Amino acid sequence: MNFQQLKIIREAARCEFNLTEVANTLFTSQSGVSRHIRDLEDELGVEIFIRRGKRLLGMTEPGKALLTIAERILDEAGKVRRLADVFTNETSGILTIATTHTQARYSLPRIIKAFRQLYPNVRLELNQGSPQEIVAMLLAGEADVGIASELLVNNSSLAAFPWFSWHHALLVPSDHELVQQQPVSLSTLSRYPLITYRQGITGRSRVDRAFQSAGLKPDIVLSAQDSDVVKTYVELGLGVGILADQACETQQNEGLVRIDAHHLFDANTVWLGLKRGQLQRNYVWQFMELCNANLSLEEIKRQALSYQSEEEPVIDFQI
Repeated sequence: MNFQQLKIIREAARCEFNLTEVANTLFTSQSGVSRHIRDLEDELGVEIFIRRGKRLLGMTEPGKALLTIAERILDEAGKVRRLADVFTNETSGILTIATTHTQARYSLPRIIKAFRQLYPNVRLELNQGSPQEIVAMLLAGEADVGIASELLVNNSSLAAFPWFSWHHALLVPSDHELVQQQPVSLSTLSRYPLITYRQGITGRSRVDRAFQSAGLKPDIVLSAQDSDVVKTYVELGLGVGILADQACETQQNEGLVRIDAHHLFDANTVWLGLKRGQLQRNYVWQFMELCNANLSLEEIKRQALSYQSEEEPVIDFQI
């Protein structure tokens, strides 16, 4: 048994048992992946996957048990690899941040600028993704810090800390009739075609919940991945934009008008997420403090270095 076999088991589950994707993820061949699986099954004497011909359809019960063990082993191996860096590289290394488009575009620039001044020798890597992708990157150890408005706080394997709260706003062309009808009601808004974020990102659940609670069905004609797409189609007159208020701050001279929507939708919180029990370098804690100076460093470490489901503390190897 070797680490490559365990990685294949883990990636097979992540890639929904598509061996071509597994091979691409691990930079190997599909035949090599199949061979590793056969060798491991022969060694263990059990079938790991449910098959139909050459296709993998799922995992057997022994396979599911092996997946749990493989994920734990690979996670611990990742900690071993990080250990030397934690003790030897206080001011250099790599900080990988997984974040949504909205936070990368509007909230992070000032934090990144301040961080680079403190740690000029730390390489910063920003990976944009959906909240689901951000959670996956954190759990896989592919990101040090995750930033999103949704999902981070709901996963017990992550320690989540609040950064700031924000509201949605409406965005319309300057000659739109809603400019003269403020404050706008949900009932009025539901009569117009709407452009907002796709489900699962940037507080879309708050928008859906508001209309549902009011017994209204919104006419959402476009669901976008990011704020720039929303603004582009508002400018084209396709509909009324519902987007993060911080994304509207630069629109004064672009023929668009921001309309307050605090009274329409509940506030959203941007969360900073860390994987529980994962060794972190000193500059990760500093990044968290730069984001929110009100966060207690002791509380951050206490939550991040312990498991929610276990009382046993994790040894603090931080510098």
